Amino acid sequence: MIEPSLQYSHASVNRLTFRGVEILSTLLIGVFEAEDADRDTWTAALTGRLGVSDRLELELKVPYVYRNDTLFATVATTEGQTEFDIDRDLSGNGMGDIEVAAHYQMNSGRDGWPYFIANLRYKSTTGEGPFDIRRDSDGIEQELATGSGFHSIEPSITMLYPSDPAVYFANLGYMFNLEDNVNQRITDDILVGDVDPGDAIRLSFGMAYAINERSSFTLGFKNDFIGKTKTEFVNPDNGDSATVSSRSLNIGSLLLGWSFQISRDTSVNLALELGVTDDAPDTLLTLRIPFGMNAF
Repeated sequence: MIEPSLQYSHASVNRLTFRGVEILSTLLIGVFEAEDADRDTWTAALTGRLGVSDRLELELKVPYVYRNDTLFATVATTEGQTEFDIDRDLSGNGMGDIEVAAHYQMNSGRDGWPYFIANLRYKSTTGEGPFDIRRDSDGIEQELATGSGFHSIEPSITMLYPSDPAVYFANLGYMFNLEDNVNQRITDDILVGDVDPGDAIRLSFGMAYAINERSSFTLGFKNDFIGKTKTEFVNPDNGDSATVSSRSLNIGSLLLGWSFQISRDTSVNLALELGVTDDAPDTLLTLRIPFGMNAF
């Protein structure tokens, strides 16, 4: 089976931040920051699936990524002095991280049991990672990455329970993001050493409901809990190092989907994810058109 797909993701941040001390309710000493950021990502991918047996399936996914970030920020003291604006428009495009996966149906689903499917996915580093992109002398990126820059392995298990005219589904997985020695100089006096990306617990569940023989819709929810990323910064002159940890992320989304069977071997699937937590993208829209080789 061959599956071309196109995905669009949009995330926006509108934030007013005060960094300082409140002496009275009307007297603030410090700095105000007003930030407006928009992040758009387009991903075109071609996925191939091969049935090795009646229970084992192999998968290969090759993505191409285009990203565009627009950031406008105003920074000012509370007295209005030394105010300045930051206005940046960055983009990046190229090959994303190629993925390979295997799916194995563990049981026959008889006697009222749901189907259980074991999955194993590996994500490569074929895309340009965040430490591979061009930066200026201050370490500020001049383009956007198209890949994560780190290898990852994700085992998971999927449960499918048919209950005509609906199918209930659930998935639970754990993504291991592998630590790497980046050894990349960001500025003249800062070198990035070991980076340990946070692992992620991933879960989703929902229901697919058949409207008729050719159409169905899906309702569901997914949540990724991503741990802290630990980054080692090294002073190349004296070898002193310090490790900085980012905050953990909670990415939750409401799932909406629609599917139409064009023919026996071809269908159209449209999926919409609406972010319901602060860390999630606002919108993620995916169009997939899987077709079997008999379609031609």
